[in-house]
Amino acid sequence: MRTFLRCMAVLVVVLVLAAAGVYWFVSSRSFSAREPPLAFEAFIARNLRHLATPPGARAMTNPLTLSPVEMAAARDHFADHCALCHNNNGDGKTMINAGLYPPAPDLRQSRTQELSDGELFFIIKHGIRFTGMPGWDGEDNEHWELGAFIRHLPALPAEDLEAMEHINGLVTVPNKKGETHHHGEKP
Repeated sequence: MRTFLRCMAVLVVVLVLAAAGVYWFVSSRSFSAREPPLAFEAFIARNLRHLATPPGARAMTNPLTLSPVEMAAARDHFADHCALCHNNNGDGKTMINAGLYPPAPDLRQSRTQELSDGELFFIIKHGIRFTGMPGWDGEDNEHWELGAFIRHLPALPAEDLEAMEHINGLVTVPNKKGETHHHGEKP
């Protein structure tokens, strides 16, 4: 019985210390989206999308092979619905994304491009809780088409960017450092 009481006392002390640590952390830092995250916060945010996708969805493959016309329709859909946060070229450098935490990822980078077709589909359809990524209504084919377009982003031709700019007005302009900003934004 004494061993049990000692274990309980140690557990209570550990819980009180942990609660005090959490209280100190929360009271000494804000949860502002403008404040750079700590390393463990960034790690958790990056892994949320993986945790949010059921294992069965990861094994799914895109059932569609898009024609050039269908790919153009997916591009236009992306420009109309996704580029506000992800940017036309997928780099995520938008005014909206600057205020999000976790920020929308650069869809051209390996962390996104290495996701399975099923993961992309699931994220587009269902969103990711506790992030700015909403789930989208619509037909499943639309979600598969967007997934195929996301795969296309790393090699997006200038003509596609121009077409997207006509749809949404987001003009991606490189600055002197090669970084992008948008017409109307300060670099």
